[in-house]
Amino acid sequence: MLEPELAWERLLPSLTPLAPHRVERRLAAGRVLAEGLIATSDLPPCDLAALDGFALAGDAPVDGWYPIAGTRFAGDAGDAGDDKLAPGMALRIMTGAAVPPGADRVVGVEETITEGDRMRATAVPAAGAAIRRRGEVVRRDAALLPAGTLLTPAALALLASQGIGEVTIHRPPRLALQLTGNEIVPPSATPQAGQLRDSHSDFLLAELARLGLAVRELGIARDEPETLQRSLARGLEGTDVLLCCGGVSMGEADFLVPVLARLGFETIFHGVAIQPGKPLLAARRGAQLVFGLPGNPASVMVAWWLFVQPALRRLMGASAGFWDTALPGTLGAALGAGKRRDRFVPATWGRSVGGPVLLPISPQGSHDLLAFGQATALVRIRAGAASAATGAACEWLGLDS
Repeated sequence: MLEPELAWERLLPSLTPLAPHRVERRLAAGRVLAEGLIATSDLPPCDLAALDGFALAGDAPVDGWYPIAGTRFAGDAGDAGDDKLAPGMALRIMTGAAVPPGADRVVGVEETITEGDRMRATAVPAAGAAIRRRGEVVRRDAALLPAGTLLTPAALALLASQGIGEVTIHRPPRLALQLTGNEIVPPSATPQAGQLRDSHSDFLLAELARLGLAVRELGIARDEPETLQRSLARGLEGTDVLLCCGGVSMGEADFLVPVLARLGFETIFHGVAIQPGKPLLAARRGAQLVFGLPGNPASVMVAWWLFVQPALRRLMGASAGFWDTALPGTLGAALGAGKRRDRFVPATWGRSVGGPVLLPISPQGSHDLLAFGQATALVRIRAGAASAATGAACEWLGLDS
């Protein structure tokens, strides 16, 4: 068995980001930029009022009263030279409206007194106050977002403000999902003695949806080498990554490893020192990858969170890694000592004055869907670690975002 960090290092050379392609901006949410972007215009495009009030030209007149030259709303045109605000004058102005030439500050309406067509400021602000200067956020032709940027909703809003309609992102991987096992039946079926409903597909489909990825489902292959090979061969056509659940342990009906060898795949690793998930397999054929996930539900989940998810994110251009989003926390209950493998324990987490508190859930084994179904976090117990008391520090991965 490989230590998990070493298994990840062996996998990394196979995770080159996929080829870039152009897509519409609104189809790029959650993707990673393959090419940097340059600003197309100044932001803001001109000097704008930061609040509702009055634009002022220079210091207050001797008597403290500014004549009001008019009113300007957001969207009103007019920053030409003949629209210049004369010294000692005020212009009623709304948030987001263009500040006229000659105005050098804006005073909030709540700090003014008006009488008819004149205004007095109860406190005259300093020059430059409450004005959003042209280009203060970004200047035209300046770097906007570098390659490698995750296109969050806020990033898409920035691109929209620049009129950028298309972006270059890394192509999302084409995926296929193969289930194996004579005992597996669809969730809609009534299991007979010795049979189990498929829980893997719903978990993986939901997790893939979080990444904005679709998957081609290949169905359930029986535990027969020829049947499995025919199904995998079909599933690998036009596929970048194949996820296979089951068939990777040491049983007499576990055929995935020899079948992949016959299909020309080279094993990257088979067996990782984690619990659950020890039989995890990764293999490659050229640019194609296969992840062989163990058959137990908790093993599928842990293998996904630790290896498959960050691998897919790297193929899409992200700088994801093994356990790289883990956080420090405090245990809300004691944990036993580490064993020969790193253990990943389901837990719930909450906030306290001192930071996140993790309450471990003791699963009955890698088949315990209830424990993992209740979990919002995964706590790591490193191999050989001493037992940890309530209040001890821990490291954890959030599962609820």
